[in-house]
Amino acid sequence: MRIMGLDYGSKTVGVAISDELLLTAQGREIIRRKEENKLRRTLARIEELIVEYGVTKIVLGLPLNMDQTPSERSQLCLEFKDKIERRTGIPVVMWDERLTTVEADEIMDEAGIRGRDRKEYVDMIAAQIILQDYLDNTDKAIDEK
Repeated sequence: MRIMGLDYGSKTVGVAISDELLLTAQGREIIRRKEENKLRRTLARIEELIVEYGVTKIVLGLPLNMDQTPSERSQLCLEFKDKIERRTGIPVVMWDERLTTVEADEIMDEAGIRGRDRKEYVDMIAAQIILQDYLDNTDKAIDEK
């Protein structure tokens, strides 16, 4: 059993997958699309990854404002959640993603990733941070029953 972490953006979706013991999150890829509302291929790729990795749950980042109120993108993320659940039958948990992009930038600074290369990794790293935060802050023994 594995859990998938997703960072949903206007033209990309960062993807991370947990290990089988649900201890660590590894960034896997960034799914790109030309337009925000064109989700058919994105959802198809998510389905492929679910099958490939044996995913039983998805954690989707929820962009909140610093005062914990919904942001402008929150509703879009909730709609994306519904589309994933309808298409795959896999439960999707919403997870606070505040400051994940800042943390991803710090990680890339430490790794020496500069310039254009940053855009290639930021969404995948953000998905990894979202999933790792979920793994570190939930009681998986109870949560998975």
